[in-house]
Amino acid sequence: MAKNIVIAVASSGDAETIAAILLDAFREFEPLYTPGGFRATTPTAAEILARWPEGPSWIATIDGKAVGTAAAVDRGDEIYVRSMAVTPAARGAGVGVALLDAVTRFAIDTGARRMRLSTTPFLHAAIRLYERAGFTPQPGPLDLHGTPLFAMIKDLPTP
Repeated sequence: MAKNIVIAVASSGDAETIAAILLDAFREFEPLYTPGGFRATTPTAAEILARWPEGPSWIATIDGKAVGTAAAVDRGDEIYVRSMAVTPAARGAGVGVALLDAVTRFAIDTGARRMRLSTTPFLHAAIRLYERAGFTPQPGPLDLHGTPLFAMIKDLPTP
């Protein structure tokens, strides 16, 4: 992991930055999404603010530039990882690993028993990252406004 990656808990004032990261990260994949699926994957700052009470978000920076984000939805014994993204220019620098580590620490600290996420079958690098982090695909296809998805879960150590 690069030494200059900083992961910080985001504030509601970071909603515009988070929206910009998501759009930058997923723009190249837009043709693979349905219009509704892409829109749901790249929420506006107002949409991000509306879901702010559901759990924390993080922003990754390299040399002060925002390059990644992730959010967690606290569902009691399960943490749902949402809106994890790394900008194209920062991919391969360890940003995704650092973000996922931050969400995992949050999940463990809150006493969650597992983590869950959903991803599209065409985000190959993200799937490899999740698998290396201990997530396993779950049976049954899901759907995001017509864009195929599948779930992945990771059991967490129990105290």
